[in-house]
Amino acid sequence: MSSAADQLRAALAQIASQLGAPGTEFAVERPREESHGDFSTNLAMQLARALKQKPRDLANAIIAKLDLPDLIAKTEIAGPGFINFFVKHGALSDIVGVILKAGAQYGRAAQGQAGQGTKVNVEFVSANPTGPLHVGHGRGAALGDAIATLLEATGHAVTREFYVNDAGVQINKLVASLEARLKGEPVAEGGYQGEYLIELADAARRAQPADLRAWALDQMLAEQRRDLAEFGVKFDVWASEQAMYERQRIEATLKDLTGHGLTFDEGGALWLATSRFGDDKDRVLRKQDGTFTYFLPDIAYHRDKHERGFTRAIDIWGADHHGYVPRMRAALMGLGYGEHFFDAVLVQLVKVLRDGVEVKFSKRSGDFITLRELFEDAGVDATRYFFLQRKGDSQFVFDVDLARRQTDENPVYYVQYAHTRMAGIFRTADVDPTSVTVGFADLAPLTEPSEQDLLKQLAEYPEVVSRAAASLEPHRVITYLEEVARLVNAWYHHCRVVGEPAPVERARLMLARAAQIVLANGLTLMGISAPERM
Repeated sequence: MSSAADQLRAALAQIASQLGAPGTEFAVERPREESHGDFSTNLAMQLARALKQKPRDLANAIIAKLDLPDLIAKTEIAGPGFINFFVKHGALSDIVGVILKAGAQYGRAAQGQAGQGTKVNVEFVSANPTGPLHVGHGRGAALGDAIATLLEATGHAVTREFYVNDAGVQINKLVASLEARLKGEPVAEGGYQGEYLIELADAARRAQPADLRAWALDQMLAEQRRDLAEFGVKFDVWASEQAMYERQRIEATLKDLTGHGLTFDEGGALWLATSRFGDDKDRVLRKQDGTFTYFLPDIAYHRDKHERGFTRAIDIWGADHHGYVPRMRAALMGLGYGEHFFDAVLVQLVKVLRDGVEVKFSKRSGDFITLRELFEDAGVDATRYFFLQRKGDSQFVFDVDLARRQTDENPVYYVQYAHTRMAGIFRTADVDPTSVTVGFADLAPLTEPSEQDLLKQLAEYPEVVSRAAASLEPHRVITYLEEVARLVNAWYHHCRVVGEPAPVERARLMLARAAQIVLANGLTLMGISAPERM
């Protein structure tokens, strides 16, 4: 069974092949204006680039080849070459059967499709193990986890990875700060402050570890793991920077770069010719004093990912690393990995408001709000939802008071409550929602405008997931869920379900079940619960 959108999408893909451009990417989506029909496509404009023809001429050719008499009532060409489709009455309701049949799998790629098992490494958070995670790490955690889940939903084989920065200056500072606390001395300027270090020193006195450095790292990592697990984020791999040195991966990478003819000596330093591959200038690998810059170990780490068989490496980085992206891509292209091997998604810092006032620090951390403080105050669901509401590189203010509000002003409450409303319909009807399956009723009674609007929106979910995964933008799913919730609430207030004549009641129960499934699938995909009661 296929939905109207799926049938149209398949027919258009076939026409693209017939016109000489198989595999052309195009969208089938709902027009913003109701007067523009039920679906719209940009296929003609996408084909124009490949076929070197005018979009409107191609639009006419597409319409001439389209053969869906049972689905499409009429077509119109708009603007530079958009095609609008008007669906025959009753055809939209087919999506209900598609959703009920697929259930929790609705919106996920069939096996062997989309990502086709492509091995993808998604590395995120990767905080220094020198203290608690802060809210910026939390935004990166929510974003990285959602991107990984979207890629899994579209057929990719995903590994979630945390790169432990357990080598270098920051770890030395942590140990020196801890030693000062143990001796009852003041922590040196630039060292680590906050109550967590006092707690760590107390624990060290009790444990009396033989290796203070290794013990302190274990304690900090254990805390970060606990915080992330309670935030709903788990990693498949915890990679160690120190291990890169111990396995001599740095030297091997330098040898590989030199073998590719990418390095040169100048001014007593060793340079990498990244400008050959799009970087704005060449970069230093080894300084005049013989020590390596951070760049070389980072290249070695990404080279290691490639050698582990990943065909894509996606990193979630703080926005302050934006200048680092072109040089890393250039280095990996120089090694022959191709321009699509490496992607970086940037995340802006988060401002936290409580009682309308920005909160800049906490007693426990000394100088920042911890992730745990935030999700214990606002709740895990609200915290994840708010972090995913906007594109990662956009400025973001987290209003704790809004996140805790149990009203429609709070967007996560609004979406979850729409799901709860659908569950409530089945309690009122005394019907097990899982009993509402394909064939439960004739869907012909679903004729109200609010029902037709909801049907169109539910049909879009697989495309939304696909495009969110392709663009690495989970906020697209959040935006979609808010629109579903709006249409669900409009339908709920306009169309009574329980107590209507049996054919109408049963058809609307099927629609309620379809809406419930889509809301649950979307929330779950983002790592947010879909409650039955609120």
